[in-house]
Amino acid sequence: METKREFLKKLGLLTVGGMVAGSVSQAKAVSSVTSSPAAKKKVGLQLYSLGRELTQDVPGGLKKVAQIGYSTAELAGYGGGKFYGAELAEFKKMAADAGLKVTGSHVNPPVRKYTAENRGEIADFWKKAVEDHAKLGVITLVQPGQPSIESNDDAKIVCEVFNQAGEIAKAAGIKWGYHNHSGEFQKAVKEEDKGRRGVQGDIIYDLLLNGTDPKLVFFEMDVYWTVMGQQDPLDYFEKYAGRFPVLHIKDRSILGQSGMMNFENIFKKAYEKGLDEFYVELEGIRSGMTQFEGVKLCFDYLNKAPFVK
Repeated sequence: METKREFLKKLGLLTVGGMVAGSVSQAKAVSSVTSSPAAKKKVGLQLYSLGRELTQDVPGGLKKVAQIGYSTAELAGYGGGKFYGAELAEFKKMAADAGLKVTGSHVNPPVRKYTAENRGEIADFWKKAVEDHAKLGVITLVQPGQPSIESNDDAKIVCEVFNQAGEIAKAAGIKWGYHNHSGEFQKAVKEEDKGRRGVQGDIIYDLLLNGTDPKLVFFEMDVYWTVMGQQDPLDYFEKYAGRFPVLHIKDRSILGQSGMMNFENIFKKAYEKGLDEFYVELEGIRSGMTQFEGVKLCFDYLNKAPFVK
């Protein structure tokens, strides 16, 4: 079995630097969280990247995000009809005052196991979530949590629920999508094949792509988690052209410093196959740096990159 390093080399995703941090010291690279040059490119940020640094001061945090140069934001703080603990109108004013356009949001329904019995409960959740986000003015509403899928039958029910959520969102003028991690690249089998030796099964992500209506459900690929699932994002862009209008751009830590993600190839193929928008997501920040400092480095990397439009 090939190692992950061998897999990355085969994809052309492993650069000369290997799987180690870039040669530029992170500490030296960060001078000021708000000193980025005037933004020339539209770069979005998934606000989950900031964690408590945002939630401790949401109005001030949103202003910092805009000052860095990010022009759009994707939320990850919706619950109980509120956004990061604030009423809708209050949060909308915070974003407007910061000069930050909220274009997307990550939301999970209250259950992970989908059944015929709880489909109505899930639909009611999405009706309320869509209503609130339509008032906020978002363009995309995305589910980032994988439902429980062990078999093809499970995947079929999930696809039906996804299509229903897509219908609910479409009626309000919002596009509904799904965000992956690495678990979606595991395999499911038919109920009758469970326990049988030699049965390969089907990749869950493919079952979701093939089982949902492209007019109702889009996929927000997280390119890092796709690679961690030992899959090539470029293959998916080619095979399922048009299904990935939104991406999460992520690396092991700061964008471009691990040497393991060929973002130039990813962006080139994604644009060719219908990319409309992307959001930076920063996880696994290294010690000695704040999240705001980290997302500034990520913005600067993309804003200077010749392959980013």
